[in-house]
Amino acid sequence: MMSNWRDDPELIALADGAARFFEREAPPERIAKWRAAGQVEREFWRQAGEAGLLGVSIPTEYGGGGGDFRHDVTLVEAVGRHGVEGFALSLHNVIILPYVLAHGTEEQKRRWLPKLCSGELVAAIAMSEPGAGSDLQAIRTTALRDGDFYRINGAKTFISNGQIADFVIVVAKTDPEAGGKGVSLLVVETAEAEGFRRGQALDKIGLDAQDTSELFFDDVRVPAANLLGEIAGQGFRQLMAELPRERLVIAVSSVITMEKAVEVTTAYVKERKAFGQRVFDFQNTQFKLAECKAKAAVARVFVDDCLARVLAGGLDLTQAAIAKLWVTESEWQVVDECLQLHGGYGYINDYPIARMWRNARVQRIYGGSNEIMKLLIARSL
Repeated sequence: MMSNWRDDPELIALADGAARFFEREAPPERIAKWRAAGQVEREFWRQAGEAGLLGVSIPTEYGGGGGDFRHDVTLVEAVGRHGVEGFALSLHNVIILPYVLAHGTEEQKRRWLPKLCSGELVAAIAMSEPGAGSDLQAIRTTALRDGDFYRINGAKTFISNGQIADFVIVVAKTDPEAGGKGVSLLVVETAEAEGFRRGQALDKIGLDAQDTSELFFDDVRVPAANLLGEIAGQGFRQLMAELPRERLVIAVSSVITMEKAVEVTTAYVKERKAFGQRVFDFQNTQFKLAECKAKAAVARVFVDDCLARVLAGGLDLTQAAIAKLWVTESEWQVVDECLQLHGGYGYINDYPIARMWRNARVQRIYGGSNEIMKLLIARSL
């Protein structure tokens, strides 16, 4: 039963091990350094690999942990609960590695997955472009065949891990005249890519410790063997197959944020006094927190149902879009209400609620904006 899957002793041990690792290796002082630097240092990725936190759902024959999606979700929730800001575990484990596992050739899986699981390689996926956000069919980046190579030309933006990634899945058109049928996914190993450039890290509203960058490809020669699946024109199908899981993982992280926001705000208003009584004792405070807790509880149940669908192999594009839309919108409402209950202190970055508020805003944008989610849902009517 879905309601019991978190009770699996193996998953409990994984969560406990992750908690100890984060307490030891990601104390507040280190995370503060990441925020100041605008990125997580590579050494932490290697440490996470050594601790067995990378590639937990990848088969052991490729260097992974041999688990499944439950193991991935367990770690995503652990990252959220422990506030390991900037550490894009969900991007690496739940989004990018499954592309290689599901769509790569046997040779590609054996070549790349062990290094991705060890932390030797840090991954990114380059979809969005300056002139094309959620409209993947409108991308202009090309990858044209040249003998045993492809030549990539174009620019990407809003790329998480863009500053540190050395394994980048690039969405490009191998046949610019074929529309969606001309899209392919190519892997750029940046250490060997002449003509590859990283732009400056983008200055964002939130997610201070998460590096987000522009990437430039100026006639970058990539071996034809780096075409994911080695069949051109499969990229759009590959993207559509993996996007529902990406959107669900965004919803998972939003639920964790909602629950944490209610927790820290409840503790704050029970300590803070105004007009001779605790802020918690005002009926308005209790009603607002009750509404927030109710939204978090409903979100948790719905997301768990979507997780059950994934485990049963039945999560479709529409359900994933509903989860991403409703949960991220609810997250924003909850975090905003919780910040309001902090009063002036909620606007001060020293308080966790302020960072939650800034970080929550992008949840309604990436993974496909919520306006796109509405379009997807409307198509099912």
